[in-house]
Amino acid sequence: MAQRKVWENEYKNAKLVTLSDKPQKDFLNFLKFLKKERKLIVTNLNILDLGCGVGKNSNYLAKLNNTVVGIDISSEAIRIAKERAEKLDIKVQYQVSNIGSKYAFDDEYFDVVVDVISSNSLNEKEREIYLSETKRVLKPGGYFFVRALRKEGDKNAKFLLTNSPGPEKNTYKIKDLGLVERVFEEKEIKEMYGKNFEILKLQNKTAYTKYNNQSYKRNYWLIYMIKK
Repeated sequence: MAQRKVWENEYKNAKLVTLSDKPQKDFLNFLKFLKKERKLIVTNLNILDLGCGVGKNSNYLAKLNNTVVGIDISSEAIRIAKERAEKLDIKVQYQVSNIGSKYAFDDEYFDVVVDVISSNSLNEKEREIYLSETKRVLKPGGYFFVRALRKEGDKNAKFLLTNSPGPEKNTYKIKDLGLVERVFEEKEIKEMYGKNFEILKLQNKTAYTKYNNQSYKRNYWLIYMIKK
């Protein structure tokens, strides 16, 4: 199940994830895009945060008076997210669930769906469910934001793919965590998401991530989409 044990251990003894309560910058830029380019102010909407972690984006959205559902495979992450929401005196519907399984929501319920570096750890079967379920629960004309790991030009990804390959195409295993991750080529992104969504913006970005207190340069895809 999408490496549940791995993520439980990670949120109890973080080596890769950050436990920050600040919303992610690329996610904030997506909200600015919606306001400026799509004339959509993100308030009073139904929003689904896939792989919400400790709730930094979910709680921010709830403070903007949105109805937010945050789901994550780690019960420890959800515990922290709930505690933070209580301290902020906001309401978020947090659930422990695999984003690569069926979602317990009605068809066309959400106005916006967010996936910030979460679906990278799904296997191909789970990824198919994630894509079909996101399409199902998103309203026509609803928006979908994804931040994913990019293969092209990423030296760290190339090293891991060569020296610690995973079980499926373009996957590698971080051995001391037991975590399998997937990186994506541009053509894969366009084929995978373009079947069910219109890609409004596809941008690549380079940033640094910390692992065991050491910084690594990584490449990312930022994908802004709308449901056809």
